[in-house]
Amino acid sequence: MELSQIKYFLNLAGTLNFTEAARQSGISQPSLTRSIQRLEEELGAPLVYRDGKDTRLTALGRELQVEFMRIDGLIGNVYHVAENSVAGHRRLLLVGIASTISPGAFAPFFGHVVGQLPSAELHLHPMLPGENEDAVLTGKYNLCILPSAPMPNGKLEIVPLFSERLMLAVGARHRLAARDLVATEEMASEPYIDRINCEFRSQLVMHFMDRNIVMRPRIQSEREDWVQQLVAEGVGVCALPERSAVVPGITLRPVEGLDLFRQVTLSAVSGSGNPREVRQILELARAFDWRA
Repeated sequence: MELSQIKYFLNLAGTLNFTEAARQSGISQPSLTRSIQRLEEELGAPLVYRDGKDTRLTALGRELQVEFMRIDGLIGNVYHVAENSVAGHRRLLLVGIASTISPGAFAPFFGHVVGQLPSAELHLHPMLPGENEDAVLTGKYNLCILPSAPMPNGKLEIVPLFSERLMLAVGARHRLAARDLVATEEMASEPYIDRINCEFRSQLVMHFMDRNIVMRPRIQSEREDWVQQLVAEGVGVCALPERSAVVPGITLRPVEGLDLFRQVTLSAVSGSGNPREVRQILELARAFDWRA
């Protein structure tokens, strides 16, 4: 299958007229017809009904029209990226962000990046559960924001950003919101909402087991926004890194004896082979005031 065949088929699917599709494709009608026939032979089924002057897509043709439109769009993006990169207009950078990382601490930083690097076009992607710094090494992302420091690796450039502790998150009107310090037993007495992707899950279990407390979550979710909204509405409580609350109406309180921290880092492949904008972002991250 050739890219030109995809384009020819899309022109035919859009016009349902071989003559007009050939004109749009810049080829003769017999050439267009042969191209569609070769595509049908390769796929093993007809894509177009031909009944005199009446041309219609088959069921397979309609399904492939959608898929080919996606492919055509991706090819257009490839040319757009290449054109911008060669001309020096834009540099597309893919940034992977761990699902438990909140945008609150990073919005000012990315605002700073946009202001300082007019050539950078950032695509922010949520990382899948289980993905780590290997996603940078394989080239899936140019940069990764991770909730823990990767193991030392000569192929990686790792910038520590900030440390944050795990705290109890409650609704602003919750009875525990007024406490300066919450006892573990008080936390355990509340309906608990489990953040499935929380990096501290095993440590939390051990924290409660050491105090002969068994925590049975009433609600579990991979969606951080759902968990936070439920907490804000007073449905239950959860354990949340101190800079992760982005839903209004959440109050964070320290838990007695709970001394868990995570180190948020920015990682990229090391070396001069990286795009200049990646190296600049790493330098901006080192100089940024993350204490705010």
